[in-house]
This record gives sequence, structure tokens and C-alpha cells, in this order.
Amino acid sequence: MHSTEKTRFRETQRDNKCDPLHRTGRPHKVIQTVREKFTCRDCESITQPPAPFHPIARGRAGPWLLSTILCDKFLQHLPLNRQSDAFAREGIDLDTSTLADWVGACTATLAPLTTLIRAHVLAAQRLHADDTTVPVLAKGRTVTGRLWNYMRDDHPFGGTAPPAVWFRYSRDRKGEHPTDHLTGWTGILQSDAYAGYNTLAKPGRQPAPVVSAGCWAHGRRGLFKIAEKDKAPLAIEAVGRIDTIFEAERAINGTTAAHRLTVRQESIAPLVTGLFDWMRECCRRMSTKNPVAHAMNYFLRRADTFTRFLTDGRICLSNNAAERALRGIALGRKAWLFAGSDRGGERAAAMYSLIVTARLNDVDPHAWLADVLARINDIPNPRLHELLPWHWKAHQQVHNTIAA
Repeated sequence: MHSTEKTRFRETQRDNKCDPLHRTGRPHKVIQTVREKFTCRDCESITQPPAPFHPIARGRAGPWLLSTILCDKFLQHLPLNRQSDAFAREGIDLDTSTLADWVGACTATLAPLTTLIRAHVLAAQRLHADDTTVPVLAKGRTVTGRLWNYMRDDHPFGGTAPPAVWFRYSRDRKGEHPTDHLTGWTGILQSDAYAGYNTLAKPGRQPAPVVSAGCWAHGRRGLFKIAEKDKAPLAIEAVGRIDTIFEAERAINGTTAAHRLTVRQESIAPLVTGLFDWMRECCRRMSTKNPVAHAMNYFLRRADTFTRFLTDGRICLSNNAAERALRGIALGRKAWLFAGSDRGGERAAAMYSLIVTARLNDVDPHAWLADVLARINDIPNPRLHELLPWHWKAHQQVHNTIAA
């Protein structure tokens, strides 16, 4: 075969790898791919190397640039319009609409991993659940949507399954949403006292009613505010008693469920019994309108859910794990102000599922997303689980060990 004709086909993509000549804080370089075309004089055939792989269809952005955009938006809380301005200062013309299209394309490309994370979370026997507000742009105003999260964390009772969190978006806070999200799942649900979860625990639910477990951190919060602001003696004493329970629980965190249960029944149950008896006595001597009585009744009206941890070593004392997973969203609202649409809220839920799960497993979301975007379209479906953060981390550790 002879080279009788040489044509150049150039495909341009920007990558976030370092260019030492670039003066800005976020250097870029343009990658140009040349594809030579060869013809054979004898058989009159034409050959040409295939076009390089692109992370998103018809996209000119490289995986590192896409990962940077995603992490800036969902991890560093930098809205796309500000990212567009930052690129413009670097001499790169990227409209906000282009960035939004890329975010949507990346969300679609990464959807199989979001599905795998959902399956992993719903395979747990115990979940943390919580939600937070997210303003959503509507006609001439904003409405208050919700981002829900369902978190699997088996480490407190010595479990070996990796932690993960699955986010969902909804336009409102109706109780039908958690019921829909957890269709077909049964187990222990640790949450606040939101009434929307009550349907899950009703008798006759299929495949079985969910077992509700209360959050002591939520109950303590009301008493702590009164103790801090009003210096009420009963509130101060209640907070001190609750803190004693937390201190005893801290000593068994990370041990097996059986060991936790044994210690709780021997050492913590008397503290809880004494606290509830003391609260009942205090409430008998106070008006029901007293703020301290109101805060104590938060516990007393739900004594069954607050004491359930004494009968199952898998249950945690608080729902703080789910609240920590929502912290980034609470911080981000101050920067990006609102989601542009319901579709934007759904994309945010999918990306938070990926990024927060990566962080829970001590994986750098930027490096992980860049590698996944570069490989996901070429990997067979039966091997997609290899791209999950905990498997990816193990592979990277083996690779680094071999390289060393």
C-alpha cells in the first residue's frame, strides 16, 4: 500500500492538563488530532485511522475540562454563568448555554453509574434519609423544590459495604415522594420527624412496613437553642443528660452490631430510661405552652422511635450522616441561588449522587469523573461496576503500587 494522498482531518478539544506557558490559574491546551488518509494503487482501497473517542456526543471538550466544569458547579458551587466569565478572561469563548448542554450530556453519559449507586444504596438494611430546599426558577418567580437524599453507611456498626448516597429531586415536599423513591424497599429508615415518612411504616405496606428510627440530634437541637438563648435550667440539664448518652454511644461507634447492642442494653438503656422519666415529671409541672415542655414533648411523643436504637445495634443515635451529605447543597444555594428548571434539579440530584458518593469513599471527584468520562462509553455493561468510586479507588491503589 502506498501513500498517494495525505489529508488532514482536525478535531479540536480542550483539555484541563497543564500548559507551563499559560499564565492563568487554570491552564488549558487545545489538542489537534491529524488523521492521515492512505490509498492503495493496486486495490484502490482507502484507509484512515478512526476518529478519537469523545466523552460526549459531538462534543469538543476533553474529559478533564468536563470534569472541571462539573466539579466547579456541584462541588465548588460556581454557577455556569460565572464559569463562562472565567473562561472568557482566559481567552476561551464558552457560552453559558454551551456549558449547560455539556452538563446535561455528561449527566446522560454518567446515568448508568447513578443507577448502580441507587441499587447499592437500596440494597442496605438501614438507610439515613433527609431533604433540603432548592429554589427552582418558574414564570416570573421561584418555587421551593426539594432535594432528597438516601444514604447508606454501614461503618458505624462495623459493616464493610462502601458508603453511598442517592439524591432525588421533586417540585414540592409531598409525602408521596419518599413513598415513591423507596418503592419495594424495606428495612430501618433513620430520619427526622417529617410526617411524609409515616406512610412507609404503615401496616400492610408491601413488601413490609419500614421500621422508623428517630434522630437524637434533631431532638437535642430544640433544647440546646433554649439553653443557649434563655439559659433555662431544665433545658441545660436536659442537654447535659443527652450529651452523656452521646458520649457513651461514641465509645462503641464502629464496633459490631452485636457488641453495640450489648453495651446499649447494659449501660445506655438506664440513661435513656432515666432521661424519659425525668422529662415526663418535668412536663407534668410545666404548661404545655412552655418552650422547654414543647422541646421535651418532641421526644416523649416519639418515645418508640427514639428508643429503638436500644433494640438493634445497626441503628445510629442520630441522622447526622444524611445531614452532612446535604451540607454542600446548603452552601451552594448562597452562590447559585436557584435551579433553572425541573430538569436542572434532576441533573443536580444525579451529579450530587456521584460527587458526594466519591467524597464519602475518599476519592477525588475531579480525577474520578475525568477518568470515568474518558472510559465509560468504551466499557461493556457487565464491567460498569468497575467505575464505581470504591472499585476505582482500589484499582488506582493497585496501579500506583505496581508503578512504584
